[in-house]
Amino acid sequence: MDPAPPTRTPRWRTVVAIAIAGVLLLTAGLAIGRLTAPTPPLTPTTTSAEAGFARDMQKHHQQAVQMSMIIREKTDDPAVSILAYDIATSQAQQAGQMFGWLNVWGVPQAAPEPEMTWMTRPALDGEAHDHGSDNDAHVMGDDMPGYATGEQIAELQAATGTAADEVFLELMIEHHIGGVEMAEAVLDRSTNRVVVNLASGIVTAQQGEIDYMRELLAR
Repeated sequence: MDPAPPTRTPRWRTVVAIAIAGVLLLTAGLAIGRLTAPTPPLTPTTTSAEAGFARDMQKHHQQAVQMSMIIREKTDDPAVSILAYDIATSQAQQAGQMFGWLNVWGVPQAAPEPEMTWMTRPALDGEAHDHGSDNDAHVMGDDMPGYATGEQIAELQAATGTAADEVFLELMIEHHIGGVEMAEAVLDRSTNRVVVNLASGIVTAQQGEIDYMRELLAR
């Protein structure tokens, strides 16, 4: 007897098998893509470090603007006048940025908890990083770093001449040290790109101004 001819798979079965294999490969590719794609940043919540920083640093900046405008009306020193103008304009602009962040994030401008609470919480690595000058981590109830008291603002308003320049520089150096402390604290607690960019800029700019103000004060 002649050997039986080889069995041939119907053409439609081959087409179906190829189609199924293609679907499986596509599905696997999509799954791998989702697993390997960068995760989009989460929108900060109302009690996040980012929101707390934005609220508290706005207040901190607004006082720097206030002190700068006071000395601009008093000083006869061109260097102090220019410095005060630079501080007022840059910090007013940054305060506006942070106000805008809160609107974009859909969280209220008013804090749902005491100011500086965000700075008492652990950093991203689980540690309580200290950036202060007293080697103690910020704790609940502490004053905002570098924030001038009402009595100190009154002293600046009452001072005249060179004494006014000295009071302003002394207060603003401490104010900037506090601002740097707050900016470094949020850098330990956030990976949000816009927050990290602004906080890094604050650290660099205000540290440079601290050095310059110390030179002016020594002069």
